[in-house]
Amino acid sequence: MASEKPYLAVTCTAPVNIAVIKYWGKRDEELILPINSSLSVTLHQDQLKTTTTAVISKDFTEDRIWLNGREEDIGQPRIQACLREIRRLARKRRSGDEEDPLPLSLNYKVHVASVNNFPTAAGLASSASGYACLAYALAQVYGVESDLSEVARRGSGSACRSLYGGFVEWQMGEQADGKDSVARQVAPELHWPELRVLILVVSAEKKLTGSTVGMQTSVETSPLLRFRAEAVVPARMAEMIRYVKERNFQGFGELTMKDSNQFHATCLDTFPPISYLNDTSRRIIHLVHRFNAHHGQTKVAYTFDAGPNAVIFTLDDTVAEFVAAVRHSFPPESNGDKFLKGLPVKPGPLSDELKAALGM
Repeated sequence: MASEKPYLAVTCTAPVNIAVIKYWGKRDEELILPINSSLSVTLHQDQLKTTTTAVISKDFTEDRIWLNGREEDIGQPRIQACLREIRRLARKRRSGDEEDPLPLSLNYKVHVASVNNFPTAAGLASSASGYACLAYALAQVYGVESDLSEVARRGSGSACRSLYGGFVEWQMGEQADGKDSVARQVAPELHWPELRVLILVVSAEKKLTGSTVGMQTSVETSPLLRFRAEAVVPARMAEMIRYVKERNFQGFGELTMKDSNQFHATCLDTFPPISYLNDTSRRIIHLVHRFNAHHGQTKVAYTFDAGPNAVIFTLDDTVAEFVAAVRHSFPPESNGDKFLKGLPVKPGPLSDELKAALGM
């Protein structure tokens, strides 16, 4: 038998995704199965990504994990669920192959180091890119080739959507075992090249109510959430997929805002109520509506996840003017040079009419 390599290392990166039809609420906490389907846009990795390195070695005595340079508890149930599932798939794949004895590396312990180039737990979907990356890195290192939707989903529901670029649907599925609760790409990453995303970082602090606990409470106490999942989302999913395929920004933007607002309404309908938006978030909402009203059409759309940060969708021809409107409404303090990161933006001029319309 060939001698086993002393160690094997794999590094991969995974993107952040932003849901435009929101996932909120599980029907199965253990398997992480949602009460409704959801749809997201995958962001470019040049600006936002998780980078994960997984190393297996015969010399390691235990599994270990580091996040942004700090060692974390590998015993966290969701990390364990991913590890167990990957090792199970690796065994299953190997045992189907009669000639090939189970490689010893299946029993090797793994060390994982993961880094985000953006704030963790600030409502910027770090768990999605993080668990997608973990699932993929572990699969590579243990030689698993199957669909990783399930593995990533066991880490964080929205993580299954970060396995694909472009526009991605997470189908809620019907089966109790969750085998049909998987992500699939609705449109590829080059489908809508004019689409731009701005993230307005209102706060980089950790949120008061984490998503897991928040959605659990919502499922238990909010009749509005149940109505949303059963009566509203299915039609919205079909509508949103149509807008994406047609590259219809008016429709896409309006529905994105409505769905964000409804998600936050279900949070307020939760008992005790959950409020992720703060005064700055609400000022951004007003700014967007005034900007659009001034133009007489939906040129900019907001969506908020479980946190106060705004994600803004717009087309490339509107970015400069909208950034100018944001600067006008939220003048940068002394950190003016750090106000804007990412793709270069030449701030456009702001007409007096628009300034008056923003009236802030």
